[in-house]
Amino acid sequence: MSRALLVIAHGSRRDSANEEFRQQVAGIARLVDHTPVQAAFLELAEPGIVDALHQLAAGGARQIDVFPLFLNAGRHVAKDVPAEVAEAQAALPEVDIRLLDYLGKSPQLVSLVAQLIADANSGAE
Repeated sequence: MSRALLVIAHGSRRDSANEEFRQQVAGIARLVDHTPVQAAFLELAEPGIVDALHQLAAGGARQIDVFPLFLNAGRHVAKDVPAEVAEAQAALPEVDIRLLDYLGKSPQLVSLVAQLIADANSGAE
């Protein structure tokens, strides 16, 4: 069974911001046990979530983990992303699409942010 990862962000009108996200996802790809790893966007950029899931399935993925790179459980995390994933799942019943917890729900996030602040302050002295 081919296992893939789809990392999603909101998307931006600024191409440079979308490209920065794509580069971050390329870095994630080097560190995780998924092949392939792809970036997708909720809105304002391509590919969209549903299109990206179809692309991964067409490439042979039979299990796709979807990781929302969002900080808070706002409307996008609570409603929009699950709706897009459900739409793709209905169209791709042969694929196991798993929506993972969003970034902000991770208990490691708070300690990472605190460490980044501490590192920045130690360099300012």
